[in-house]
Amino acid sequence: MTVSMIQFVFELPEVENIKDKRRIVKSFKEKIIKKFHVSAAEVDLQDSLRFTQIGAAVVSNSAVFGEGVMQKILKFAEDEVPGRLHDVEIHSETY
Repeated sequence: MTVSMIQFVFELPEVENIKDKRRIVKSFKEKIIKKFHVSAAEVDLQDSLRFTQIGAAVVSNSAVFGEGVMQKILKFAEDEVPGRLHDVEIHSETY
């Protein structure tokens, strides 16, 4: 069993209040969960107005497959989220 994970920080400079940030984060999480069949969450920076840290994971039988899904999520994030991407990490662990 292989667990592949992605973690990244988004800077959202145009956000003016926490409600707008929550709307953007929730929409993004729902989209990647539905499109890529992964688990996803805002894992840190919940109280920050300008930044959010998102994590996603998938369980598969291949690190190549899992990391491929994570690369697709990264590309999707670059295209979909109105902000700058920072600190991207993709990692797989085999159990």
